[in-house]
Amino acid sequence: MDDVSKNSPASMRIRFLLSRAAGVFCFLTLVIASWVFIESQNSWRPQSTPEIDGWIDEASNRYEVDPLLVKAVIWKESGFNKQARGSVGEVGLMQILELAAEDWAKAEKIQGFDFKMIEDPRTNVLTGSWYLSHLMKRYLETDNPVPYTLADYNAGRSNVIRWWDEHSKTNSASFIEQIGFPSTRSYVLDVMEKYNQLRAVED
Repeated sequence: MDDVSKNSPASMRIRFLLSRAAGVFCFLTLVIASWVFIESQNSWRPQSTPEIDGWIDEASNRYEVDPLLVKAVIWKESGFNKQARGSVGEVGLMQILELAAEDWAKAEKIQGFDFKMIEDPRTNVLTGSWYLSHLMKRYLETDNPVPYTLADYNAGRSNVIRWWDEHSKTNSASFIEQIGFPSTRSYVLDVMEKYNQLRAVED
């Protein structure tokens, strides 16, 4: 093809269209690659199931606790793994300890209670939801009972009291700053972030 043909209007338009097509192809490739990356990240993230959601709904209705808070705790405690076991004897979805299970059994007037019953995931969620509700009642006079409840669930009442001062006893933001265990502070912030994410989706 001579120089005149190369610079003809038809040739220039073909080159323009080919250039545009290449640009579109690159853009679509980038979009697809981004989607694949996001899906690959989501694939390993712990997810609930309709069965677990059903247990959460049942327990939250029974014990008057926000089901989204229960779900956020399960997400952090066990990653929705019904067989999860902790390093100090925690069991199941909500990582229940024997003392908490016994308190639940007494409150529910369950005769002949055996800690092995907590291995049943439905019972586990019932117990953990009751415990969350029980703990939250301790902190109703604060500006936000959730951080106190989570800290209590993770580290115990005695430590929550240790982290109180005149201000942090009722101010949740101040309380979070006062939490003396980095692992507990991280736990509280992680669960609260997940809880807020779940609430945003519901809204």
